[in-house]
Amino acid sequence: MSFSETIFLFLLALLIFGPKKLPEIGRQIGKMLNEFRRASNEFKSQIESEISQIDAENNRRQILPPSKAPEGAVAALPMTPQPPVPAVEPTPEGRAESRFELNSARASDV
Repeated sequence: MSFSETIFLFLLALLIFGPKKLPEIGRQIGKMLNEFRRASNEFKSQIESEISQIDAENNRRQILPPSKAPEGAVAALPMTPQPPVPAVEPTPEGRAESRFELNSARASDV
């Protein structure tokens, strides 16, 4: 609304209601607008609190426990280091020896 329209409405209200009634009508309109603003702010805050409460409930439901890692994945391996398992190799004599024993025997032969 432009300034000239506001002046026109003020003059029209002055002519219709008179100079004695105009301040009283202005006060009543101001009180009604203030009450309406307070009620709308209360309604808005109540709606926002309900929405935040619903969001909090939904977030609690969406948190899932950690899933098991797929078989053979790096994450599926144990966290503690395991000692190496020596491979067993047959010797020419037919008895089984580990690679570590073969390597240590060859090192002593040299």
